[in-house]
Amino acid sequence: MKKYLLILFLFVAGPVLSQNIHNTRKMVKELTSKAMWGRGYTNNGMDKAADFISSAFKSYGLSPMSGADFKQPFSYPVNTFPGKMRVTINGKKLSPGKDFIVMPQSIGKIAKGKFEQKDSITFADTSQRVVAVLKDKLTWSPAILQDDFTGIQINKKAIKGYPINFEINIENSFIPEFNAANICGIVKGTEKPDSVLVITAHYDHLGGMGSKTYFPGANDNASGISLLLSLAKYYAANPQPYTIAFICFAGEEAGLLGSKYFTEHPLLPLEKIRFLINVDMVGTGQTGITVVNATIHPKEFSILNQLNDNKKYLVKINSRGKAANSDHYFFTEKNVPAFFIYTTGGIDAYHDIYDRAKTLPLTEYQDLFKLFVDFNAALMNK
Repeated sequence: MKKYLLILFLFVAGPVLSQNIHNTRKMVKELTSKAMWGRGYTNNGMDKAADFISSAFKSYGLSPMSGADFKQPFSYPVNTFPGKMRVTINGKKLSPGKDFIVMPQSIGKIAKGKFEQKDSITFADTSQRVVAVLKDKLTWSPAILQDDFTGIQINKKAIKGYPINFEINIENSFIPEFNAANICGIVKGTEKPDSVLVITAHYDHLGGMGSKTYFPGANDNASGISLLLSLAKYYAANPQPYTIAFICFAGEEAGLLGSKYFTEHPLLPLEKIRFLINVDMVGTGQTGITVVNATIHPKEFSILNQLNDNKKYLVKINSRGKAANSDHYFFTEKNVPAFFIYTTGGIDAYHDIYDRAKTLPLTEYQDLFKLFVDFNAALMNK
């Protein structure tokens, strides 16, 4: 009977998943919009994203993992840049994000002066504690600490020669306890509700740098959240023998803080988790996917490959060992079996202002969706 149900699902999957990809593009566009402001620490960006996900869970019919609220609150320190972000080098006004980024641990500063060259790429005004570093590519991340200097990374293509004269007006605000929340929902199992399969993704990104520049975070990780939400909608409409749980983490970009908090304050017993799949940056896939922890869980990795070989979903599934590079990590440290999956190939925008919805191809979104459904079914049938 299970075999025929799987065949029926595959027969009708085409039009259903076509609608899913349309909805996914809408979700990615919403999550990367100016209103969400990079899903970070200024303009209530992270709060708006959390409300968006909570509303989606509710509309699909998921239940909160604990209590009456989908949100698991926690807090952590973060250095933010809510206001002025002006940098002039050698008389040329630079554009935030494109021409320069402020080092995330920097203090605010209003200053003008001259740099002294320290090495081939580093220049400093030591009296005013201002440093500039030349870079081929600008990438940013949030910082949970504030230092005692102001740093600027400058795109080498933005200026001619070396940085000599500078004028800066940078505003920062250090928040000792930024209030964030993981978003946690479940679809209760019909036969074995105490056995749980978990799908996770982080919804936070870098936020804004100044009052006019934000980092959209389409691939990282609006893509993962959109896939998670599509799976949540599917499983809410099609309850499974096992409980299917969904966790959207905050604080990943600041150091896997949301997943660390959840594993230290779990809303469900970690020993009940049969398997966990974390998705982060799944908006491409021209060259396949990579599975972190594949070498730790060879049986499950073999199942994934067999399904892919039979259905020809992806061109390749790459194996990788243990790595502390996304939100699966602290679950692995608690002996929860877990994969972290990301797509490969395609766009190379990462932690910059160019990770946008309009350039995100979502190449293997539909195939990933079907592979995940098949993989979870195989785990439940073992």
